[in-house]
Amino acid sequence: MSGELTRLGVFTAGVFRLPGLKALTGARTVVFWPGTSASRSLDAVAGWGHKPTAARARDYARRHRLPYLALEDGFLRSVGVSGSESPLSLVVDDVGIYYDARGPSRLEQLLQADARLQDAPLLERAERLRARLVESGVSKYNHAPDELPAGLPAGELVLVVDQTYDDASVSGALADARSFQQALECALDEHPTAHVVVKVHPATVAGKKRGYLAGRSHGSRVTLVSGDVSPQALLRRARHVYVVSSQLGFEALLAGLPVTCFGQAFYAGWGLTKDHQPSPRRTRRLQLAELVAGAMLLYPRYRNPLSGAPCEAEEVLEHLALQRRIFAENRQNFVCFGMSYWKRPFVRRYLRSPGRRVRFVASPAELEPHLRDATGVVWASRKSAELESWAAARDFPLWSMEDGFLRSAGLGSDLTAPGSLVLDPVGIYYDPTRPSRLENILQTAVFTDDERARAAELRRLIVTTGISKYNLPGREPLRVGAHPEQRVLLVPGQVSDDASVRLGTQAVGDNLTLLEAVRRANPDAYIIYKPHPDVLSGNRAGALHGVTTPPWDQVVGQVPLAACLEIAHEVHTMTSLVGFEALLRGLPVVTYGQPFYAGWGLTQDHAPLDRRTRRLELNELVAGALLRYPRYVSWSGRCFVSAEEKVRELARAASARRVPLPRLAIKMQSLARSGLEWWHGRELRRG
Repeated sequence: MSGELTRLGVFTAGVFRLPGLKALTGARTVVFWPGTSASRSLDAVAGWGHKPTAARARDYARRHRLPYLALEDGFLRSVGVSGSESPLSLVVDDVGIYYDARGPSRLEQLLQADARLQDAPLLERAERLRARLVESGVSKYNHAPDELPAGLPAGELVLVVDQTYDDASVSGALADARSFQQALECALDEHPTAHVVVKVHPATVAGKKRGYLAGRSHGSRVTLVSGDVSPQALLRRARHVYVVSSQLGFEALLAGLPVTCFGQAFYAGWGLTKDHQPSPRRTRRLQLAELVAGAMLLYPRYRNPLSGAPCEAEEVLEHLALQRRIFAENRQNFVCFGMSYWKRPFVRRYLRSPGRRVRFVASPAELEPHLRDATGVVWASRKSAELESWAAARDFPLWSMEDGFLRSAGLGSDLTAPGSLVLDPVGIYYDPTRPSRLENILQTAVFTDDERARAAELRRLIVTTGISKYNLPGREPLRVGAHPEQRVLLVPGQVSDDASVRLGTQAVGDNLTLLEAVRRANPDAYIIYKPHPDVLSGNRAGALHGVTTPPWDQVVGQVPLAACLEIAHEVHTMTSLVGFEALLRGLPVVTYGQPFYAGWGLTQDHAPLDRRTRRLELNELVAGALLRYPRYVSWSGRCFVSAEEKVRELARAASARRVPLPRLAIKMQSLARSGLEWWHGRELRRG
C-alpha cells in the first residue's frame, strides 16, 4: 500500500491490542470498531489474514471501498507458541496473504517481479541471514529443545510434516487431508529402506488443535514425533523433507535439503522445490538467496522485543538465538538451596527453560528426593564446606550463583533485583583460592576477532554512558583539592566482611590497611577514598571511625563512580570491581589482593596468583568477564538480553532515578516488583 497511513480501523480486540501495531503498520491512530460515519476518515481496515474472525473487517472495507490489510505472524514470530507471546514480526499484505494461493499476495508479487531481488548487497545480506538462521537453530517458534526424542533410529531420516486440521494455510494452499496422506505415501515409496518421521505441529503438541497425521498409526516404518522438539534438530538428521504448506519446508530449503511440496506453499513454484501442485502465476526461477530476501527481509515487518520500535530482521533473529542459547544452557531441572524469598522470582527467571523445573528448598534434607534428576544451585556466599561435602558424597552437582558485574540501578542490599547473574559450576569469580569458570575462560578460551571488536564497542558504551555496577544517583558534586600537578589516586572502599575480601586478600585485608599502604607508597599523591555504597547506606559493615591521622586527603560519599574515575590518574584496590571499571577506562590499576581481573598482565599486582599465566589484551578480559561469563535479563521485557542491551537499559534506569528515594521506599518498591515477577512466573508455569 502506497501513501501515508493515518487512521486504521480494526474490529477485533486481539488486533487492537497487538503490541507494536501502530509502529508496524505505520498508522498514527487505530480506531476500534469504526461506525459507518468513521469510514470517511479511515485510510484502511486491518484484520487477521483471511480467517473467519476477519470477515467483518473485510466486509467493512469492501462496503466502504477501503483497502483491506491482511495481518499475519511473520516467519520469525516469538519464543513461545501463538497465544502465549506477542509476535515479533508481522506481515501487512494489501494484496492477499502469503498462505492463500487462490489469489496473489504481496509476497508473491514481490518474488515474481520486484527488481530489488537483483540487488547484490541485499542478496549478500540474505545469505548471511540464511546461514545464521541455520547455525542458531532459530525457527518460527523457539521454545522447543534440540534433543530428539528417545527411540528414533540412528542415521538419516525422511521427514514428513503434519499441520493443524482445517488450518487456513492448508485450504489456502489448495490442499486437504488427502494431500498429507499422499505426502506420507510418497516419502515411503521414494525411500523404501528409510525410516520416516512425521513431525507434529506445535499447536497439536500443546493440545490446542488436532492434526492430519497425528494420533494415527502408519506402520512400523513411521514414527510420529509428538513431543516438543526443535524443527532444526530434525532437519539436521533429515535427508529429504515432504510438506504440504508448512513453514518447515521453507526452513528445510534454508538448510539445503530437498523439499517436495503437495500444496502451493509460498516457497513452492519458484524452481527450488519438487511440486505436486502447479503454480501458473509463478513463472520466475529464483535463487535461494532471492527467496530469502523476499520472504525474510522485504515482506515482513519486525519490532524490537524491548522497545517495540520497528527494527531489522537480524535484531529479532539475534534476540531469539540468545533465548535459545540460554534455554539450552538451562536444559535441566534446578534445585535452589537456601535462597531468600525475595530472590526466588528473579532466580527462577534466570534459570528458566521451557519444559524444565526450578524448585526451592531450605535444607539438604529436602534435596534428597531430587538428587537423580537435578542440578543444585546455591548463592555463592552460602556455599559452605559442609554443603559441598554433602553434595560431593552424593555425586550431586552444586553450582554457585552470584551478581554479575553490570548489576542494577540500586543496591542489592536494598532488595533491587540484579540485571545480570553468573552461574558457575567450578567455583566463583571472587574466590581465588580455587579456579572458577571465569578464570578458566580467561586462561584458556580462544577469543575471536568478532568478540574482541564487540568487547571494544561494549567498553566504549559503558564509558560513554557512565555505567557501573550499581548506578546510584549522585547526591553531591565532586570537588577535588589536588594541586594541578598532583597525581590523584582513587581508593575504593569495600565491605569489611565481604567474601571477596576474606578470600582474596592476604597482607592487606581491610580498608584502613589498604589506605595506609597506598599512602606509604605514594606520599605526595592526592588520595581520594570512596567508601562502598553498602557501607554508606548503613546496610553493611566497613565504616572507618576514630582515625586520628587519616592516610587520605578526601573522602567522597554520594558521588557517582564515573565522576571519580574521570579525575583519577590511578586506582588502588584490594579486590573491588572498581579496579575492573578503571581498566575499562584505560586507567592504571594497582591491586593488593587477587581480584578476577588481576594476574593477566593488565594490572600491577602486590599478590600475584601463580595459576594465571596467560597475558591478555584488555578486550579479551572484557569479552570473558562481560560477554561469556554472565547472563543478562531485561526486567521490562522479561527476557534474556545482550550485555549491550543491558547497559542501555541500566543507563535509562539510572537517568530516570535522578532524585534519590528514601531507603524504605526503595525496598518497598523492590519488593513490589519482586511480587509482580513472581506472579508473571506463576502465569508462565501455568501456560
